[in-house]
Amino acid sequence: MADIRPFRGVYYNPALIKDISSVICPPYDVILPQQQQELYLKSEYNFIRLESGREQPQDTATDNKYTRSAATLERWLTEGILEVSKTPALYLHDHYFTYRGQEYKRRSVIVLVRVEEWDNMVIRPHEGTLTEARGDRLSMLWALQANTSPILAMYEDSAATIASLLTGQEDNKPLISIKSGDGEGHTIRAVTDTEVISAISNTLAEQPLYIADGHHRYESALTYCQEKRAQSPVASGDEAYNFVMMSLVEFSDPGLIILAPHRLVRGISKAAINGLETRLKVFFEIEEVPLNIPDIWNEMERRLSSSGRVRVGLFGVDEENLLVLTLSDLAAASSMMPYFHSDLYRELDVSIVDHIILENLLALSSDKEKTGLDYSYDISDAVERVLAQEYQIALLFSPVKPEVIKMIADAGDKMPRKSTYFYPKSPSGLVLNKLD
Repeated sequence: MADIRPFRGVYYNPALIKDISSVICPPYDVILPQQQQELYLKSEYNFIRLESGREQPQDTATDNKYTRSAATLERWLTEGILEVSKTPALYLHDHYFTYRGQEYKRRSVIVLVRVEEWDNMVIRPHEGTLTEARGDRLSMLWALQANTSPILAMYEDSAATIASLLTGQEDNKPLISIKSGDGEGHTIRAVTDTEVISAISNTLAEQPLYIADGHHRYESALTYCQEKRAQSPVASGDEAYNFVMMSLVEFSDPGLIILAPHRLVRGISKAAINGLETRLKVFFEIEEVPLNIPDIWNEMERRLSSSGRVRVGLFGVDEENLLVLTLSDLAAASSMMPYFHSDLYRELDVSIVDHIILENLLALSSDKEKTGLDYSYDISDAVERVLAQEYQIALLFSPVKPEVIKMIADAGDKMPRKSTYFYPKSPSGLVLNKLD
């Protein structure tokens, strides 16, 4: 189903850039303004200048962050700061990191994938997107004619065919090898063996791909492809704009860590807070868990992830107890959700949080752009921010499992926005793909 291709990757020239760790940057969607400034100062060649350049008050239609990024890319190519691979390749990426004191490795392979319409079900999403982010990435595509960072997507390899092929490439000399002080590291190896490339491509051609992280980038690539095709009605279909760079990871990879984006809410009236527990009892059984019990955070994670019934956590009704809410009336809850969603969607804890608690009981939008909603990826951090009075309540849930993402996508449905957070995000600047 998926059309996988090798490509001539673009990456920093190690002869000129001795410390690659000083020039990579986070992907555009997690860069804060202060961090953007720090990255500009870190190196004159930091990838932030391409991935998410600074806006300026005097920006115009012909001189703005997109045009400046495009000019920077061309200059770095001309000066040899960035070099283009002479041979088309797939790129084996091993991402090393530490989470909760345990060391992990996430293995992926960076490839080009033919852009497909959603209706073809070859590329399958699991979350919705926001218009502003799509527009930003589309503008970047038109200006740079390049994919600056890969979309993370998942595939199945139950027979370990691809795993075996990639293991056979581990002796290839690394193009990039980075190890930072915090234990995070990256190794990139080019896979140029045509037989190996063909075997990987053929294996992946038999199945769909599931977007994990990068829905906005994919939608932008799809729109870009449609617009380019409209300009070239006699195109062959193999032009560069028909493809997008993806980093493919197997569903069962031990480094595929998914965190829950817990909801942090403010802007709620005092009356609504005071009456919330009573209104919750219509849908939930409520259990109090004292905040001061030993190992409270692991205990809450254990309770929220218990199989069987839908459970969510709540903090902010009082300062001494966390509440575990166990859904008692699924039918009533389901009747209050949009009719077009699947039964599986209606049973997700994040769907219950967004539709029943936020939208119905609190009369708030679950859209961050319209409310005081924010996210935390750690239960203890979420609770501390409520205790510090940054927010009024925290709504907590357990991480979504990869197989649930697959089931939602296979059903042609999408989870609420911000249902998953794949940790850690891969940096931008390791490999990019030129579209011209």
